[in-house]
Amino acid sequence: MLLRRNRIKAAIRDWFEAQRFVEVETAVLQISPGNETHLHAFATELVGGDDRSAPMFLRTSPEFAAKKLLAAGEMRIFEFARVFRNRERTRLNVPEFTMLEWYRSGEVYAALMIDAIEILRIAAGVARVKALAGRYGTADPYAKPEETTVAEAFRREAGIDLLATLHPDGSPRRNALAEITETVGINVVEDDSWSDIFTRVMAERIEPRLGQGRPTLLTDYPAPEAALARPKPSDPRLAERFEMFVAGVELANGFSELTDPDEQRRRFEQNMAEKQDLYGERYPIDEDFLAALAEMPPAAGVALGFDRLVMLCVGAERIDDVQWSPVADPLAEP
Repeated sequence: MLLRRNRIKAAIRDWFEAQRFVEVETAVLQISPGNETHLHAFATELVGGDDRSAPMFLRTSPEFAAKKLLAAGEMRIFEFARVFRNRERTRLNVPEFTMLEWYRSGEVYAALMIDAIEILRIAAGVARVKALAGRYGTADPYAKPEETTVAEAFRREAGIDLLATLHPDGSPRRNALAEITETVGINVVEDDSWSDIFTRVMAERIEPRLGQGRPTLLTDYPAPEAALARPKPSDPRLAERFEMFVAGVELANGFSELTDPDEQRRRFEQNMAEKQDLYGERYPIDEDFLAALAEMPPAAGVALGFDRLVMLCVGAERIDDVQWSPVADPLAEP
């Protein structure tokens, strides 16, 4: 499994270089690990020679650093990035993993959907498999992918009119989603936010049914679920974001990048206020990142879980099975 992992990585790297991408290596230590409500980082401390100190974090994504490179003039970049996420340990989630992230300057998210499918096929070809196996089924990586919107998936799989739970400006109508969700048999508690309910419906009714038989490209995410994505010009309730699912496994997440620093700051501050309420903590905002957004050209980027891709290609049960040196778990039961 591990040797096939190496061969898959090499083939993907060759493809990017043939497409005139530049491989980059961005810093793991960051001033801010990211500002999404439910992402949890590992904190550390930078100590100077004069004993002054400052908080630092292990990145949850290379996104902030990559966008600074786009603002500096890079056009096509990719990275096999080691990233870190706390409070995550399941069959598909581990504290440290490899994220394949790439960006195209001057492109929109539709171009990255084509990339993601091509990378999926490259990996399957190297592994010499005709079907990718996940917990919820199998998928033919060479079949024409299904493309469906989030609203269509909610209507088809859960009987929920998702767009009816959003105001015309994209802001959420929490009670509207709660009421309709309870009518279809999914439990909602009083302190659930709109996003909490959305995530529960996705996990219980939508995701396990996606990518069955062939990959699924799930597009047009609601605006509240796209913190760093550009709004869809034709409908402000939606964002130019997609996810790729294979055999019920979420494999890639991409979007056309938001380049408005004022709007990005507003979203970050809102997310950190929610994080403070839910978890009693917040992360700093990277001011250099917001300054870079003002200089950044239109672009699109995508993050793909490389370990998950290898899992699907080799039939592994857990991410740990395809990592050369999995993180120890001192919290595991003896």
